[in-house]
Amino acid sequence: MEKLFEKDTLATAEAWRKEGREVALATVVETWGSAPRPVGSHLVIDGEGNFEGSVSGGCVEGAVVGEALEVIGAHQAKMLEFGVADETAWRVGLSCGGKIRVFVEPVE
Repeated sequence: MEKLFEKDTLATAEAWRKEGREVALATVVETWGSAPRPVGSHLVIDGEGNFEGSVSGGCVEGAVVGEALEVIGAHQAKMLEFGVADETAWRVGLSCGGKIRVFVEPVE
């Protein structure tokens, strides 16, 4: 089921681009400790803030969507990190421990 979900997310990114939407793809590239989604999980976001898929859940997802909108506007990828040692940990819902790195890139 996990693989099907990921393929559907990537297919959505492709379909949205074909529709002319500006799109960013967020991918979990590293986790440590408690992380709700495994490495390789995807979240696709369009320029209006619509999204599909998942990279973590909760507030992390909202933070990634916000950063993805900046990536779309700047046409430049960025690496995001959320973790227990980071002051954003509590704010984005990682209070139970763990670290997650998410690479966000524009889809051309």
